[in-house]
Amino acid sequence: MTWKICCLHSLFRKQAPLTHRRESCRKPGRKEHHNTSFIFPSLFVCFFLFHSVSMRLKQDVSPVVVVIFRLVVWLYSLISYLPYLMLRSSDSQSFSECSRRVKARSISGHPSGPYRDVRALRALTTCIQPGMNTLDRVFESSVCRNPHLDCLGTRELLSEEDETQEDGRVFKKVILGEYRWMSYDQVYKEVRAFGSGLAALEQKPLKNIAIFCETRAEWIIAAQACFMYNFPLVTLYSTLGGPAIAHGLNEAEVSHIITSKELLETKLKNILLEVPRLQHIIVVDDKLKSGSEYPRGISVHSMAAVKRLGAHPENVSRQRRPPCASDVAVIMYTSGSTGVPKGVMISHSNIIAGITGVAERIPNLGEDDTYIGYLPLAHVLELSAEMVCLAHGCRIGYSSPQTLADQSTKIKKGSKGDTSVLRPTLMAAVPLIHIINNIFMFIYIDEIMDRIYKNVMLKVEEMSVFQRTLFLLAYNYKMEQLAMGYSTPLCDRLVFRKVRALLGGRLRVLLSGGAPLSAATQRFMNICFCCPVGQGYGLTETCGAGTISQLWDYSTGRVGAPLVCCEVQLKDWIEGGYRSTDRPCPRGEILVGGPNVTMGYYKNKEKNTEDFFVDKKGQRWFCTGDIGEFHGDGCLKIIDRKKDLVKLQAGEYVSLGKVEAVLKNCALVDNICAYANSEESYVIGFVVPNQKQLLALAKRKCVRGLWEELCNNPVIEEEVLKVITETALTAQLERFEIPQKIRLSVEPWTPETGLVTDAFKLKRKELKTHYQNDIERMYGAK
Repeated sequence: MTWKICCLHSLFRKQAPLTHRRESCRKPGRKEHHNTSFIFPSLFVCFFLFHSVSMRLKQDVSPVVVVIFRLVVWLYSLISYLPYLMLRSSDSQSFSECSRRVKARSISGHPSGPYRDVRALRALTTCIQPGMNTLDRVFESSVCRNPHLDCLGTRELLSEEDETQEDGRVFKKVILGEYRWMSYDQVYKEVRAFGSGLAALEQKPLKNIAIFCETRAEWIIAAQACFMYNFPLVTLYSTLGGPAIAHGLNEAEVSHIITSKELLETKLKNILLEVPRLQHIIVVDDKLKSGSEYPRGISVHSMAAVKRLGAHPENVSRQRRPPCASDVAVIMYTSGSTGVPKGVMISHSNIIAGITGVAERIPNLGEDDTYIGYLPLAHVLELSAEMVCLAHGCRIGYSSPQTLADQSTKIKKGSKGDTSVLRPTLMAAVPLIHIINNIFMFIYIDEIMDRIYKNVMLKVEEMSVFQRTLFLLAYNYKMEQLAMGYSTPLCDRLVFRKVRALLGGRLRVLLSGGAPLSAATQRFMNICFCCPVGQGYGLTETCGAGTISQLWDYSTGRVGAPLVCCEVQLKDWIEGGYRSTDRPCPRGEILVGGPNVTMGYYKNKEKNTEDFFVDKKGQRWFCTGDIGEFHGDGCLKIIDRKKDLVKLQAGEYVSLGKVEAVLKNCALVDNICAYANSEESYVIGFVVPNQKQLLALAKRKCVRGLWEELCNNPVIEEEVLKVITETALTAQLERFEIPQKIRLSVEPWTPETGLVTDAFKLKRKELKTHYQNDIERMYGAK
């Protein structure tokens, strides 16, 4: 049916999706040129049609109904096609036509690269506007252009109450009002006053100052003040544990820290004695908690008091020392997946180059856009996204994972979440965990997409038979059309409008970064929320900039072409079997070079020598440790990770990251850590099971017990292993890559457990220690 419909559409579409089919089915081992762009169109279409079938929703619908639905769609397409031809401009192209363009080329002509965006072949882009080479200048320019436009917004708290659940647990629920906005000019005045106040508290230029705070308007105001007065800003995740916080503060030798009242009382207060240099704590909340005692020599100030101090005439008139492009703007501490967090030194010019590259991939970015900020600002993705918005006159409305949507945990039933009120056009997301059942896959973004997905499917189940049938048919039809590069305005308006309203109804761009995004997840966003997903690849060490897919490129599983601010090279990794001469796609370790590559790790010469280098032209490069392959159109795909490669006893190499990525697609798996060592002949795994799926499995197998008892039950363990093995075989993993034994975890892995980082990356060393007894059991030790 799929192929027939494709042929039918090709009769009255400009593009014929089945052309070049012969080239896409080339024989294995056939000699070919490195430039594979000439076969890419056919590969693109065939790949998508294949995967669209595998990602379809299951539909128990009469074939007669399917034929009627497709006939109606065909008639609509036929009627609308003539007006479409008349109104279409001569230079307009379909998504698939745009996707087939070559987006990046190797400037050396060698398959290893370096690869650059086709618009940056002569030179990489370094700044948004000439002369705007520091963050304070970029913000001042934006204020001059947009003084009266909305800049930063926060919802008013109307009421807060405790709500008792059926199981006796008590949750806080809030009712929030409208967004209250500060204009660009108001924000600028607050920035100047706060920066002046910090200087009055003896914060010196080029001397580090820390911020340990949740994502909120005050975070950005404080950051802009530090940029303006040349105070290097040390950022720490608000979810870090005490030892990691103390390590960062002591290593950076800070005497001033900006934090919130909650974090001061719950985390910072407990480690103050371990940070002897600390003298001033600035709390962003207006009302400080009375009666609290702090160690001698530490002063606590409210942000409002510091701004009042900065507004004094003698402080306003004090001359400030503006930053240079090469000065450190941020020392961003990573989440520490391999040990204590590392501080990455990021200069003003690094950040500006990075945000210039990101902004180029978002068309028509400007004052009509609204961005919703809820990810941690201590993460390079969120900081870069908000810097992009401020540079282009957008407005930023603040949210949190607990209040983002109507279904979020802190939103009182019947009241509206932040997306419904703000109605953003721009949003960033970090896919942390991928979950799939036999119908659907979704992304777990701080529990938000989980709730939205469940709400969507719940609404589908509550629909009448006619409505549910229409939804399933429209979903699968739109998937087919996206695979061929066409939009579906009728389905969007009649079927998906209410689903789109869950994120406000105006979302036009969703940027995804921080972890690989599954094809089915991307399709869920494309179809239900009617917006493109710009999937990107970047690291803290590259200012979050590396690659981002073009918004008109609806291909899946790839991270796009290099940004205009950087270039990407592939380095042969012989041990892992990846070479730039591989066919049909060159493969190797990803190296990123350009003005966005940071200054290195703070006080860590050994790691700097290992991970960074400067080439003969004076350009800095970062060795990512990730393995990628370049496709014929210049787009990059991440396929492996060097640090995750283990050699088994018999000599086979196993990529633990690859195994985990495949098995996270299993219905029963919320998270998984694969483990192996060179003294053993097989892989084992530690699994965080999906509670709903595991309980359903136990019911089918007539196994009863509490959650802990089920996780420790050998019968359940074996059944889960069978399902995992089926998933692995379906994904064509080799037998030696499939875990032979598993251990089910009773508790989920969160940053608080110490088993994953604040970015939810696995801490393999800590996981090995935590499951040492299970490792010995599964490998047969006595």
